[in-house]
Amino acid sequence: MMLKIKRVPTVVSNYQKDEAEEGVRPVTGCGRNCFRSCCLPGAKLPLYAFKKAKDAVCEKVSENTEPPVDFLDSLLIAGWEDRMQRGFFRYDVTACDTKVIAGNYGFIAQLNEGRHLKKRPTEFRVDKVLQPFDETKFNFTKVGQEEVLFQFEASDDNEVHYFPNAPIDSDNSPSVVAINVSPIEYGHVLLIPRILEQLPQRIDGESFLLALHMAVETANPYFRLGYNSLGAFATINHLHFQAYYLATPFPIERAPSKRITTTSGGVKISDILNYPVRGLVFEGGNTLEDLSNIVSNACICLQENNIPYNVLIADCGKRVFLFPQCYAEKQALGEVSSELLDTQVNPAVWEISGHMVLKRKEDYEEASEENAWRLLAEVSLSEERLEEVKELIFEAICCNVEEGVLPPITVEESDDAAESHDDTDALKMVASCYGACVVE
Repeated sequence: MMLKIKRVPTVVSNYQKDEAEEGVRPVTGCGRNCFRSCCLPGAKLPLYAFKKAKDAVCEKVSENTEPPVDFLDSLLIAGWEDRMQRGFFRYDVTACDTKVIAGNYGFIAQLNEGRHLKKRPTEFRVDKVLQPFDETKFNFTKVGQEEVLFQFEASDDNEVHYFPNAPIDSDNSPSVVAINVSPIEYGHVLLIPRILEQLPQRIDGESFLLALHMAVETANPYFRLGYNSLGAFATINHLHFQAYYLATPFPIERAPSKRITTTSGGVKISDILNYPVRGLVFEGGNTLEDLSNIVSNACICLQENNIPYNVLIADCGKRVFLFPQCYAEKQALGEVSSELLDTQVNPAVWEISGHMVLKRKEDYEEASEENAWRLLAEVSLSEERLEEVKELIFEAICCNVEEGVLPPITVEESDDAAESHDDTDALKMVASCYGACVVE
């Protein structure tokens, strides 16, 4: 049986909106300044070339410490601000009401009614994590070049370079960073690996390492990257990661964890504890490649076993959270309550991490820790099913998970990296530097 649900995707490009309203225009002579053969000859965009050799990642920022302003961070913010001033976004996300919900977890609620408007219904299969790329549907080669902030590539000489006006090399498909015109938060962008290759939404080792490099190069702990697989609320089947700034800890970043094992490459793998969505957290590694290889192999394992999942990259690439999930499947089978469905909240990576993006004012006003927990609990695999999934993952990454190999870390040890969301003065100071919205 093929499971389908009526999906209402958020518009991420102004040209996606045009297609919905006017129909698909012919590619030849399209006049869109897009990423197809009709518009690429002679096209140029800024290029940030990063240093490939990265042993580790940035240190966590302690309370009352202002993170340094790195060049890529400044470049991204300046470009995003420029597009905002030029009216590229469908609404002003900085005007959205945001609050920390009272309780032990510090869930964050945002009222974002703009993401609830002018959407087009689409049929999406939810029982297939891997689906072929479909050129007839919206994809990122159709975005305007003016929506792209810069190209993001590894340098040839292992040094950092910035070229403000670099040619787009269509023979070597560039990775690009583009705005999301329906932003969830300040600085909301899309990282699109090898855009011209038209890769479907599936993680591979090269693309995941690219996402980790972006986290490292941005060097801002309030900038996180996220990934949604098909079946876990990705709405466009063209490989992409999302990212934005939020000047407060995500609740998942504060959750305790219990160490399972550490790989030969120095990657610590732990169970997430006392959180409504069960999952794994990967930390450290002797090199960035060590961390990338372990996590990408885990993701590939889930994909090949048709298990939907979400990924959050936090702490400047030092920690990665992996959540297998089943909400869309439950929704298609009619196993989700009408009360939860009425909220029209699709629990993707940001919601699972604790940033609840709400589309109705009544849901925002009535937001509570209990309501957030009830929604996210529907996302989680059962404890028994997660153990089965973990066996698949550890077999794929060839780790010894024998109980007692390494002592579990205590709640105090696993919690000490998380900043306190009570210190709003420090967060306001950071937000004033980066323009991010601080929640109170």
